[in-house]
Amino acid sequence: MTNGTLKVTKGALVIMRGTRKQNLYVLQGKIVVGGTVAIFESRKYDKTKLWHMRLGHAGEKALQGLVRQGLLKGAKTCKLDFCEHCVLGKQTRVRFGTAVHQTKGIIDYVHLDVWGPTKTASMSGKHWFVTFVDDYSKKSWVYTMKHKDKVLNIFLNWKKMVETHTGKKLKTLRSDNIGEYTSDPFFKLCRDEGIVRHFTVRGTPQ
Repeated sequence: MTNGTLKVTKGALVIMRGTRKQNLYVLQGKIVVGGTVAIFESRKYDKTKLWHMRLGHAGEKALQGLVRQGLLKGAKTCKLDFCEHCVLGKQTRVRFGTAVHQTKGIIDYVHLDVWGPTKTASMSGKHWFVTFVDDYSKKSWVYTMKHKDKVLNIFLNWKKMVETHTGKKLKTLRSDNIGEYTSDPFFKLCRDEGIVRHFTVRGTPQ
């Protein structure tokens, strides 16, 4: 990709080109079927795209059926141009593979996450909560907070409680790679306690 132009190559041969349109690349080329080139011309007064948007980005087949019934005033070709919203709406997250870690006992591997702020505070005025999930037993602990900077204190109290009750030590902590988990005090605590850190990309709890 250079200067907003995308090139698809096979060896020294350029198979396809594309130009950037907003946040997507539109491929340039022609449709060739059995030696026949089909070129669709956009018509100045065709309101197909307008109806496409009005009807919640309906597909060409649905629009053609409505045109045949005479229900779409101004629509003629029913051939839709590129629609960025349709492409973005069909995007899906990349599937995550099976986790490579194996847990053999309780609190060997714990998942930590913070959520908030909520639009409406709890009766005690709290807008955030932090969760701890044990990978082995699937047991969960949830704590509410007024501010997310209380995560470290809550973690210390939770760690002391579970280690006292189970007689085991926390070995690995998995969390997002964002501020409340990567502060110097948090890192120092984990280093001093011998806790291994595993990080995930923000917004990908799977």
